[in-house]
Amino acid sequence: MLSIFARLPKLHRILIALCIVLMIVALCLPSPKSLHHESSFYQIGQHYPIEINPQNLSSPKIDSPLASLKWEKHTVGSGESAAVLFKRLGLSSRLLYQLTTTNKDIKQQLTHLRPGDVLEFGFDEQRDLIQLKRRLSADETFVISKTEQSYDSSVDKKEVHYQYNYAQASITSSFWNAGKAAGLTANQIIEIAKIFGWDIDFALDIRRGDGFKVLYQEKIVEGEVVQRGRIIAAIFTNQGETFKAIYDDHSESYYDETGRAMKKAFLRSPLDFRRVSSNFNPRRLHPVTGQVRPHRGTDYVAPVGTPIWAAGDGIVQKSSYNKYNGNYVFIRHSSTYITKYLHLTKRTVKTGQRVKQGQTIGTLGSTGRVTGPHLHYEFLVNGRHKNPRTVSLPQSKSLTGKNKATFIANAKVRLGKLDRYSQLLAKQ
Repeated sequence: MLSIFARLPKLHRILIALCIVLMIVALCLPSPKSLHHESSFYQIGQHYPIEINPQNLSSPKIDSPLASLKWEKHTVGSGESAAVLFKRLGLSSRLLYQLTTTNKDIKQQLTHLRPGDVLEFGFDEQRDLIQLKRRLSADETFVISKTEQSYDSSVDKKEVHYQYNYAQASITSSFWNAGKAAGLTANQIIEIAKIFGWDIDFALDIRRGDGFKVLYQEKIVEGEVVQRGRIIAAIFTNQGETFKAIYDDHSESYYDETGRAMKKAFLRSPLDFRRVSSNFNPRRLHPVTGQVRPHRGTDYVAPVGTPIWAAGDGIVQKSSYNKYNGNYVFIRHSSTYITKYLHLTKRTVKTGQRVKQGQTIGTLGSTGRVTGPHLHYEFLVNGRHKNPRTVSLPQSKSLTGKNKATFIANAKVRLGKLDRYSQLLAKQ
């Protein structure tokens, strides 16, 4: 470029140089205020306010029919059907028929109401039913909604989360009271007794100083605990012996830390006890005759009518009555084991009937030669009486192979969580 400029005539070079100087001077001078006011300039790196009309940014107005509904909540009373409830609300039987014939789900929900169920009715300004809700659980609600032609149904599901919680207690008066003091629900206390009920007779074996530790799930919906969930791991110390139980997600059963099943072929106690009159004692004085006669069994005192359970699977060998035993049931579980249940108020099984563990076979009473209502329970092995509290019980099927290896790994994690909770509580 410079070589071309140098070959130009001298006059041309002067004119070009003059034009360049004039342009530089013009750029350096400020613009007239009439054309550019100072406030109209924007400088780099500075922030400037921008005026915005909020009306231009507001969302378009949407008319929602559900937003203007008037809601009424009603609780189903004892013996109250949907027809009675609709009549109480001034709704026609024709509407109820229309709803129950819309689909099977609506019919199921409205024809199987239970006392205590809560239904919410959403009406418009003309008191036409637009929506009906029935809560199924803490996280599910059955919803009936009006459409252009009829009605439709759906299930509204809320997001559910789970977290662990922990409880422990030392027994001073009773296992039940200790569980309540630890903040456990009645269902959780019963569940603990079921988990360890094959190893511990909760009627006779519980002592002051026994204790338990429990790791369990809690169900969380919208940040609130809505349900105490399954027991994940538990440790029970009874008379100096410690039992551990961990839940297996695959089999939905409990095992000890080595994969051995907590469930046994027999229950230690064949009833939901309240109090016990006498323990196993081969030299016991008979309560009626006063003579020293073997009392080869265990007496459980409970309210008359308390259900009596079969201690294990088997076939009813005898269901009958005599003046000594009163109403009685004998169950043969195999060629080795027989259990006997005496002094029942009534029998609910017949000779030759097959029964399952935990099935009700009769109710507690005071029939036969007795001084008061109780269950006399006997456990025979190869024809010989054994103490049902201490006799070695046959195991149910335990875990093997990969299932066992997976369970043991998970058991270590869950017992570790239980132990950490216990340590944290001890520091408080």
